[in-house]
Amino acid sequence: MKRYLIECNDLKICNNAKVAKSFSSRLIGLMFKESMKDFDGLLITQCNSIHTFFMKYDLDLIFLNKDYEVIKVIENMKPWRMSLMYFSATQVLEVVAGTLQGRIVKGNKLDIKCIN
Repeated sequence: MKRYLIECNDLKICNNAKVAKSFSSRLIGLMFKESMKDFDGLLITQCNSIHTFFMKYDLDLIFLNKDYEVIKVIENMKPWRMSLMYFSATQVLEVVAGTLQGRIVKGNKLDIKCIN
C-alpha cells in the first residue's frame, strides 16, 4: 500500500498517511481500531462527511476539495458523532486529535507526496 507525506506550508501533518480509495477501505475507515498503528493519518477519497461511530479515540479532521484546499477543519471530534456534509469537499484527512492545534485553517492548501 502506498504511503504519503502530507504538509501545509512547512508544517508536517502526516509523515506516513494511508489513502482509503476502495469502497471497503472507505466504509471501514478507522472503525474498531485501537489506534493508527503503523500510520499517522487516513485520507478518505470521495468523501464529504464522516461519522465516528465505533471509534475508540478522538480525531482532528480536514475536509478538502479536489485541489487539496481546506474547506473545513474540525478538531477533537469525539466518538459517536457525525459531521455536517460539506458539498464542496471531495475528501477528508483524519488524524489523531491534537495533531492540528489550530495550525490549519480554511483556505490553506495541503501538499501530498507519495513516499514509496
